Amino acid sequence: MGIEIDCILDSRSVVGEGIVWDVETQRLWWVDIPPGLVHCTDPATGLTQTRGMGEPVGCLALRAGGGLVLATKSGFKLLDWESGAVTPITDPEAHLPHNRFNDGNTDPAGRFWAGSMRDPRDLTQPPTGTFYRLDPDHSVTPGPTELYTANGLAFSPDGSRMYYSDSAPNVRTIWVCDYDLETGTPGAPRVLFDTRAVTGRPDGGTVDADGCYWMAGVSGWQLYRITPEGKLDRTIDLPIEKPSRPMFGGPNLDVLYLTSIGGEDIAEPKRQPRAGGLFALTGLGVQGVPQARFKG
Repeated sequence: MGIEIDCILDSRSVVGEGIVWDVETQRLWWVDIPPGLVHCTDPATGLTQTRGMGEPVGCLALRAGGGLVLATKSGFKLLDWESGAVTPITDPEAHLPHNRFNDGNTDPAGRFWAGSMRDPRDLTQPPTGTFYRLDPDHSVTPGPTELYTANGLAFSPDGSRMYYSDSAPNVRTIWVCDYDLETGTPGAPRVLFDTRAVTGRPDGGTVDADGCYWMAGVSGWQLYRITPEGKLDRTIDLPIEKPSRPMFGGPNLDVLYLTSIGGEDIAEPKRQPRAGGLFALTGLGVQGVPQARFKG
């Protein structure tokens, strides 16, 4: 049986991103960044619920105590999904009004990491993107910095490695750091994979149960699997030019869900009428790992 790729929701998102699978409810949580939309999709029924935040939302995580934590244009916030109540936490980049949050993820211990970028990206200016760690006590610690577009954040299944990337055309690199799970501290970065070897630039990423890193190849019509040793293991052609973030889900964690970018700047719109949609890939023969909830 081969790989099947289906558009499960023709959402026409501007920048679909930040996808997370909720093992408990068997639902997908994800965002459309520029309009600030937070979505909850039930793949079994196709039903999607949406809340507008009134500002760009880069990424999210589920909370152990219920609700969500968001990384928005104006900083970290908590969202009570049922009531819609929003509780600001802090804005670590209040001094950088041209920045917004982009990609993020939880580590296996339940800390929330989120990275920022200049919006719109300007390669003539110094890079101002930084990854920040939000701890359960709501304290914030900066991590990897000097990035144009902080992206691709993921952790190895045992939490001993942290992966991240920079999507900028002049960088397009994925790094890996040794990660101290007890303290939430990344070590010195080293290059895992230079994406000049493939068509797509690095966008969102996730890991599978074998410890391999899956990269959405934005602007490349492809998805890639990279081994922990940095070797390209698989290349999957896609019906969309700009895949943005993969995430394993489904009852057995063997369905790879994928957000994508639509908007007006996509190439050959007639060739990709579902650009901006939410996709599901089945038949990959691999499983993912559950995403930890934020403990704050």
